[in-house]
Amino acid sequence: MGQSQWTEVDAFLSSLLVGEDDTLAEATAAAQRAGLPPISVSAAQGKLLYLLAKTLGAKRVLEIGTLGGYSAIWMARALPKDGHLVSLEYSPRHAEVASGNIARAGLVGIVEIRVGAAAESLPKLAAEGGEPFDMVFIDADKGGYPDYLDWSLQLTRPGGLIVADNVVRGGAVADGLSRDPNVQGVRSYLEKVAADPRLEGTVMQTVGVKGYDGLSIARVVE
Repeated sequence: MGQSQWTEVDAFLSSLLVGEDDTLAEATAAAQRAGLPPISVSAAQGKLLYLLAKTLGAKRVLEIGTLGGYSAIWMARALPKDGHLVSLEYSPRHAEVASGNIARAGLVGIVEIRVGAAAESLPKLAAEGGEPFDMVFIDADKGGYPDYLDWSLQLTRPGGLIVADNVVRGGAVADGLSRDPNVQGVRSYLEKVAADPRLEGTVMQTVGVKGYDGLSIARVVE
């Protein structure tokens, strides 16, 4: 089974179980028109994030890497009316597109986009001393993943989840000799998840419209 079959199956499952609506479709279209890279999660992956947040009963979610706001819309829809999602985005242009998509989704009061490098935004967020997050979704520069994990642990409540995307890298994650900084970043991230007694985690390999990759899901031990 190859990419064409993965895409066909993904399309079937998404049409059957996911139910992507006009708002989500327009968020994707707006990102494409603006020239953003086509690297957001798939519809099925967005639904998974929604279900994880819903199952947790999440009220506060942190996202590292907004892009066009597609995944933020999915997760924000899982939150109650008084819920809050903070999304960190490095690119002002990406944040501008995402803000438009968030507004069209009717989520302005729930989603907050903070522009700037996550390495700077995360310490500021921690210094604010707000309520801990129930769930963190990391989908940004892979070299930063190990540091993002450290901050996520500080910011997430016991029993909460830390989810990281694109950690299989088409299978390259298994290559311990790889010099690809993206591979090195996710390997370091996974090694830290495995070694930290505060976490219990796994990786789910994925195939579909986004190719061959995977999600790391780690629970903060109570």
